[in-house]
Amino acid sequence: MNKSVKESKSELKRDLGTWTTLALGVGAMVGFGWVVLVGGWITGAGSLGAASAFLVGGIMMAIVALVYAELVAAMPLAGGEHNYIIRALGPKASLIGSWAITGGYATVVAFEAVALPRAIDRVVDLKSNYLWTIGDQHGGEVYLTWVLVGSLVAILITIINIIGVKVAGSIQVFVVIFLFIIGALQVSGLFFGRASVSTMEPFFVDGVNGFFGVLVIVPFMFVGFDVIPQAAEEANIAPKKIGRITFLSVIIAAAWYIMIVLTVSAALSNQELQSSLPAAEAMKQMFNSEFMAQIMVAAGVAGIITSWNSLQMGASRLLFSLSRGGMLPQWIGKLHPKYGTPINALLLLGAIATVAPFFGPTMLGWIVDAGSPMIVIAYLLVTVSFVVLRKREPAMDRPLRIGGKGEAGGLIIGLLGVLITAFLIVLYLPGLPASIGYQSWIIFGLWWIFGIFFLLRIPGGVRPGPNAEHELLELVEKRRAKR
Repeated sequence: MNKSVKESKSELKRDLGTWTTLALGVGAMVGFGWVVLVGGWITGAGSLGAASAFLVGGIMMAIVALVYAELVAAMPLAGGEHNYIIRALGPKASLIGSWAITGGYATVVAFEAVALPRAIDRVVDLKSNYLWTIGDQHGGEVYLTWVLVGSLVAILITIINIIGVKVAGSIQVFVVIFLFIIGALQVSGLFFGRASVSTMEPFFVDGVNGFFGVLVIVPFMFVGFDVIPQAAEEANIAPKKIGRITFLSVIIAAAWYIMIVLTVSAALSNQELQSSLPAAEAMKQMFNSEFMAQIMVAAGVAGIITSWNSLQMGASRLLFSLSRGGMLPQWIGKLHPKYGTPINALLLLGAIATVAPFFGPTMLGWIVDAGSPMIVIAYLLVTVSFVVLRKREPAMDRPLRIGGKGEAGGLIIGLLGVLITAFLIVLYLPGLPASIGYQSWIIFGLWWIFGIFFLLRIPGGVRPGPNAEHELLELVEKRRAKR
């Protein structure tokens, strides 16, 4: 390896412990979407229909997480997907997968910036200084106060991430603990509050269409377990343990979503499910207390902070890794001289979050739908990479080997992952029950216009394998030297 390649391997600080790493994954998945969207899940699919969609979706994501668990233990490097795909399929496929998951992360970060003022508006009226309306005439209004709350918090979270992963991780652990204390209160409402099995009827709505209508958003709701692989280079724990934590985080998130669906459906009638924040309304009804509703709003805000913090961190590490590998401009991968964090990548993501509130609450649905197919594209390429590496590099060091010691079990899990992710991608296509709207396809398309620009700049002739990133960087360095 030449000197320029060695120098490009800038060091990230290893400040993440076991609980901090778990909190990053769980906190990224358990964001704010459930507070706003749970009513729509229940009315669209029924109480048990929505719960079963999250059960099936959770199993699907757990299989994908198993694939990630083996790969992150084998390659505990910043950038997660980038490292797995470039080794198995080469740099062009790696940029496609990495750009896809970065876009998914960016949509979640933007979602949280829009969702935060909506949550706070449940407690404090933020509808002052009207600016404009985007989309729905009833609910699409944008207010200056509303915008300022989302944008100022975007700036604050960016600063926290720049200061360092240790600070961001410590905040993450505290907020996740608070979030799950509120979740325990919600469950207690089933036994001590005003909740009833009869209120959960109808159990199923619109049959298969209702089920798939909820299943299709599962990738968006579960995005975040893959933040752990993004930050693996900063984890001060054994690679095998990082893999196990990745899988465990998905199980915890699945249990959370099923719990929320069942408790809210047991507390609210169909009409009450139309509330702007049905999870908070459920807490109010179960305990007959507006204060308890505000406590649930606080849990929603906690979810926003954890998800936002984790995914901004994960996306910045992906951008850093792509820059380090010569796929994106060098300035994106610049590390802060004092804190050792990818400052320019964080500032770029912070800018996206700061601007998002100007598009108003209607943007929430568009963002969710645009981000979901991006996420699944990345998952598909990772599962394909897993299968390729199992076949082509059977002797590769794998501290955590899923499916047992033989090849058959692991290959079955990998192939299941490929089928699951390919199936989810098909669900988004126009004409199918779960297809997404044109606004979301516009957002999707704009992101990929930039991606194609970078894809065309990657030099050809780099072979997949353990040295693929080094070979690519050497070609990039030669190209820069000629200029």
